[in-house]
Amino acid sequence: MYFTEEAKSEIYEKYQSKVFGYLYGKTNSQQDAEDLCADVFVKVYAKLDSFDENKASLSTWIFHITRNTLFDFFRKGRSTVELDENIPQEGDFSEDICREEALEALADALESLPERERNIVLLHYYKRIPLKTIAEQLDLSYSYTKLLHNQSVEKIRKKLERTGFLADSFV
Repeated sequence: MYFTEEAKSEIYEKYQSKVFGYLYGKTNSQQDAEDLCADVFVKVYAKLDSFDENKASLSTWIFHITRNTLFDFFRKGRSTVELDENIPQEGDFSEDICREEALEALADALESLPERERNIVLLHYYKRIPLKTIAEQLDLSYSYTKLLHNQSVEKIRKKLERTGFLADSFV
């Protein structure tokens, strides 16, 4: 995959503040965070041609480079600050990425369903409409609607499991 200079600039503009915020939250040092952020984007640009969107989204890929750069930083002992993974950071980059990835995976799973099944799932979970009411609205029997619903949920669960997301958190 080839990226133009404009595309590289857009990547930097989109992710720089998130990368910096994550690094600053973990190092508690503006200087270290700035240096590490620069290192991250040097690595991103150097490896950009090897990025495979079929394996991960760009944001996930950048987060992995960011995390690995941070681990290397602490491993080399350049800072005396401990890396504590248990302290939640407001606006944490990894949480944003996980949420974005999970929503993308769920949207993809829903899009893969036939329209009627997708509508049943959306009406039931998003609009909170009982299956009995959905059956009446779609002029279907309740048992058939319930069957379609269960099959749809299972299809979503399998697709999410294949992509590495836990389906229980969605359905």
